[in-house]
Amino acid sequence: MSDKEAIEQAIKIASTRDGMLKKVVDELSGSSRRARQNSAAVVAGVAKKNPSKVVPYVDQIVDALNRPEAQTRWECLNALTEIVALESRVCDKAIPGAETALFDEDSGPAHLAAMRFLCKLGSTTENRSEKTWPLIDEAIQCYHGDIEFQEMLVAVIGFSEGKLAPAVKEELKARMEFDSKNGKGALKHRAQQIIDNLS
Repeated sequence: MSDKEAIEQAIKIASTRDGMLKKVVDELSGSSRRARQNSAAVVAGVAKKNPSKVVPYVDQIVDALNRPEAQTRWECLNALTEIVALESRVCDKAIPGAETALFDEDSGPAHLAAMRFLCKLGSTTENRSEKTWPLIDEAIQCYHGDIEFQEMLVAVIGFSEGKLAPAVKEELKARMEFDSKNGKGALKHRAQQIIDNLS
């Protein structure tokens, strides 16, 4: 059985058996890098299927954002992104870990997962939009030409549909102005969509 198949199997079991899920979550702070990565992948998979299952473990998931390996961090950010809709307040604690992942020099998937999380969380209230916007704004500038940038813009589209503070709306609109006029293809289209959402 491959790692991927083993993870799929573990997601199925952990989705229905709380004891198994607790074991998996405990592995997030274990000493084996590989076990932490696999556990994080299972936690993210369970969160995607049924986010309420992982809500009780949010503190351990946030804590796992401090692990050295990028995969554990991005999988945990994916899980937290699923939790935002249910328990946004507990997700506030993950902002520092998300910021670290967002500017991790070596990991595109970590940047993308952090951006998705920050956009989802930031869209929930005006106050949160003000808290997350400086990070989102900096990432838009930093990763403009990167492979993940188009996917990041999809997250920013979701952010632009949320409850944003008036100042954040204005700054995001200004940030997208250039690409809406000078971009090509999907970039131009997405930048314009963000501006339209804010108008």
